[in-house]
Amino acid sequence: MLKSIAQFFSKTFKSPEIRKKILLTALILVVFRLVAHIPAAGIDRESLRSLFSGSPLLSLLDVFSGGTLANFSVMALGLNPYINASIILQLLTYVIPKLEELSKEGEYGREKINQYTKLLTLPLAVLQGFAMYSLLRSQNIIVGLSPLAIVSLVLTMTAGTVFAVWLGDLISEYGFKNGISFLIFTGIVSQLPVIIGQSAAVLRPEDILKVSVFLVVAIAIIGLIIFMNEAIRKIPIHYSRRAGVFSTSPVSSYLPLRLNQAGVIPIIFAISLVLVPSLLSQFLGGVSNAAIANFAVKLGSLFNPQSVVYNITYFLLVFGFTYFYTAVVFNPVKIAENLQKGGGFIPGIRPGSQTSQYLSHVLSRITVVGGAFLGMIAILPSFFQKTIGISNLAIGGTGILIVVSVVLELTRELEGELSMRKYETFIR
Repeated sequence: MLKSIAQFFSKTFKSPEIRKKILLTALILVVFRLVAHIPAAGIDRESLRSLFSGSPLLSLLDVFSGGTLANFSVMALGLNPYINASIILQLLTYVIPKLEELSKEGEYGREKINQYTKLLTLPLAVLQGFAMYSLLRSQNIIVGLSPLAIVSLVLTMTAGTVFAVWLGDLISEYGFKNGISFLIFTGIVSQLPVIIGQSAAVLRPEDILKVSVFLVVAIAIIGLIIFMNEAIRKIPIHYSRRAGVFSTSPVSSYLPLRLNQAGVIPIIFAISLVLVPSLLSQFLGGVSNAAIANFAVKLGSLFNPQSVVYNITYFLLVFGFTYFYTAVVFNPVKIAENLQKGGGFIPGIRPGSQTSQYLSHVLSRITVVGGAFLGMIAILPSFFQKTIGISNLAIGGTGILIVVSVVLELTRELEGELSMRKYETFIR
């Protein structure tokens, strides 16, 4: 196995085009991590670290931000405004007819929707930046800032988000697809050594057995994630190829439908929304009104990362976004039209609308399995936290899900690039 992996990477680096993409992507990721460590002004960082160490919610947010929140760097907001803007725009495509038409116009439509997403990111970043300032002020982390300093702080955080989105676009254009996922991946990976170190520091001798069980189960889960991401449902496709003047011979192929068509996107979307009630609780907890403060406390307890309500909501959001994003990336009508134009058909199914209905039916059934699996994997860390009693390990579980998914997507893209290079060499 190790030999095959080494051969794969050797072939990858032998290709000048792929090697260029890898080096450019690595350089952009290094720049991203360097900028993520530039601190914002006016923050009491010792008090900030104390706040984060005592809050499972903020610690979870810090993991997904790559440590930028605990250090409160210029990228403290990370990619959250962009992710939220993406969610809003994709939901609006089902409400606004113009956006729905754009979503059906192929590459041009996707580019226009992406432009709208970036425009929406700016006001969302400003709002989230001000909300972050208000939260830290209520916790006495930020005190005595002038109005000009507040505006400067909010604009700095907004600029950090815009810069991160730009870096993601550079990766997508000059490196590999889905540059935003790469940035999130890098942030999580950069925090894994910290998480492991913190977990090891609080381990007791009696916890060794529990941790051993956790590691075994974690390895099994990683293997299951790989299996589910690679699993496909093969839809048989027949083509009629003219072999002579009076005869035809059928050519058989298949249409692969992945069990997890949406990849890691449902997790990213779900985690962005499920944390909103807890953040709102943190924000409202410091107000002087007793009724609002009590409401904030109840809301915070309901949506604590270890609560039943939080995990059920998290599961349902992951499941729902799996269906939603699958519907966005996979268009049965278009595939049915392309099959009909190419002379292809599914045995026993009439070309056209019946083929489209059949593909939709099959896709909805396999998406149930894929969505349920992603949802269960997403809430498993909470179970392990209750069992083991080490929060950092549990928080790292959701991150591992994203890391494994991104690595698999990268591997598939590299394999596709290598196959294309072989084909081009053959043609020449």
